[in-house]
Amino acid sequence: MNLTCFVDTAARSATVRITGELDAETTDEFVDAASRLLDGHPDLRALHFDCADLTFCDSVGLSGLLLIERRTSGAGVELHLENRPTYFDRILDITGILEFLTARSTVSAPAAPKETGQDGDETEIG
Repeated sequence: MNLTCFVDTAARSATVRITGELDAETTDEFVDAASRLLDGHPDLRALHFDCADLTFCDSVGLSGLLLIERRTSGAGVELHLENRPTYFDRILDITGILEFLTARSTVSAPAAPKETGQDGDETEIG
């Protein structure tokens, strides 16, 4: 399966809409894409993952999210997992990382308003 991400960036935040499966086949490229986003936007202070269309996440995907959390935390960027499907919350809860990854985020936070000059970039992974 493929994973597609659509990125909207603003002055100090970015929203990544995740569509598809985050698994052993797609996670490395997903982590690389998130790292490039962080490197390309040094003023970023918030990274929002919109998980509404995430259809599957395995242990490799969870590991990738933890790696991204370490990178965002080290860069002073808050990571938010928004619009999480029920199954995804359950996986995060069972593995004991729900609170760790979502302490600052909400289930259904409103989307950040668009600003002029934003980048929109769609990337298919896997």
